[in-house]
Amino acid sequence: MKAAIFPLVLLATVGALAGPAAAAPDAEAGRAKAEAACAACHGALGISVTDTIPNLAGQKARYLETQLKALKSGSRKNDVMHAIASQLSDEEIVDLAAHFSRLKGADGGDARSPMLESLAAVRMTFPANHRDGFVRYHTIDFPATGQVRHYFANAAAAQAAREGRSLPDGSFLLVEVHAARRGADGKPITGPDGFFVADKLLFYTAMAREAGWGATLPDNLRNEDWNYAVFTTDGKPRPGVNQAECLACHKPHDKTSFLFTLKPLAEAASRR
Repeated sequence: MKAAIFPLVLLATVGALAGPAAAAPDAEAGRAKAEAACAACHGALGISVTDTIPNLAGQKARYLETQLKALKSGSRKNDVMHAIASQLSDEEIVDLAAHFSRLKGADGGDARSPMLESLAAVRMTFPANHRDGFVRYHTIDFPATGQVRHYFANAAAAQAAREGRSLPDGSFLLVEVHAARRGADGKPITGPDGFFVADKLLFYTAMAREAGWGATLPDNLRNEDWNYAVFTTDGKPRPGVNQAECLACHKPHDKTSFLFTLKPLAEAASRR
């Protein structure tokens, strides 16, 4: 009799230690969250907006849940997705995984979701006078791509940085992206300043802010009123650029006006 009771007591103890059962995934809640948090890149129905972003429709729920939790914790490295996943609760992750796992995958390799209009819009105008009217404040080499980038800021941004204020509406930051000049050995040549020597201008990247520019952007991506753009060498907006990736990458830097380079901007502006 005692032998029969022992397993029952053990099972009851294990059950008590395990705690309450986890709530069942809510795929409908996951659908609503996907529309708000994921549609900008992966599409609300899990078919991504570009070929460089993976589709999520039809993936196994457990796989999606594991990857989102890894991205949230930082054990899987991806700056863009860490910024997004870190805003999700564990319950929301489970719900999102349930939603995407129940969807049908793309029928063809070329299938895409439409890009959100607010994230494809280019509100800023290329500053033709940036060489004369802006402060050139920073240079960074990118050995992996063989590039050197020169950073410029307009007067409004430079003055605020010099005074230790958050960058205000009217701020404009522009980056010239150049291919580095290469020597006979094929390696980038370094100039007297210690940086790669610029050769061919490839394109520009830009970030600017004006009142209300962030109003139509998804809350999980919004960088106050900052917008982002890529311009061709003749100053035309490059089509097909999804601001979502820029917004997500800059979002964790809200304490530095969403800039990676606020410190060198403040230092350069103080020397003027």
